[in-house]
Amino acid sequence: MKTYDVFTRTWWCENPAWPNGLEPRAGEKHYLARGVSETEARETCAEHRAEHEPGRLSLKAEYEEA
Repeated sequence: MKTYDVFTRTWWCENPAWPNGLEPRAGEKHYLARGVSETEARETCAEHRAEHEPGRLSLKAEYEEA
């Protein structure tokens, strides 16, 4: 059975030299869960999305195969 790791990261960083002051850059991963099923990973991402606005830097939950 495949397992998945769930994490959050930003997709932008502050950089005044770029348009709107944002430069595209994937941020450091911060893990919410490790070794869970794909169903649990999807549920964790959905819960995070429901409780957190992505904000200016587009902080979002994702998952990947462990």
